[in-house]
Amino acid sequence: MPPDDVTSLLHLGGGDDSGGADMIAIGLQEVNSMINKRLKDALFTDQWSELFMDALGPFNFVLVSSVRMQGVILLLFAKYYHLPFLRDVQTDCTRTGLGGYWGNKGGVSVRLAAFGHMLCFLNCHLPAHMDKAEQRKDNFQTILSLQQFQGPGAQGILDHEYGLGWGQMELGWG
Repeated sequence: MPPDDVTSLLHLGGGDDSGGADMIAIGLQEVNSMINKRLKDALFTDQWSELFMDALGPFNFVLVSSVRMQGVILLLFAKYYHLPFLRDVQTDCTRTGLGGYWGNKGGVSVRLAAFGHMLCFLNCHLPAHMDKAEQRKDNFQTILSLQQFQGPGAQGILDHEYGLGWGQMELGWG
């Protein structure tokens, strides 16, 4: 469940600026994905998106894109005055749980052209623990090979000029 306040988590100051950030990508994993919760989130804005929109709105951020695959979410925010310079926003997701049929594991991505530069953000939730290291590497390679984007410029994740990715490696904690 989302906390009541994420302002300190996002390092948002007391002024009208967020420490100079123009874009903020937020990757979440293991978000409640019970079927009744997913139905409610499909009909209305999900509570995580609302929480971050409420926290970032006063700092002139707007939600540019979001992608969700069960409990894996990626939200991309930008300052509203940059919107005319953001183009070709696309999302993709790759399921790797249960041989690619279940979305409890895998990756979600958002790609876009920002001021003429191709950017890609990737959030991966991969199998846990040291004995699953090879499976994690295989899943990551699957995500890289399956996620393809349409249009000019970069088609694959690694084709982008700049890419930011993170994943939960879960070495046995929490």
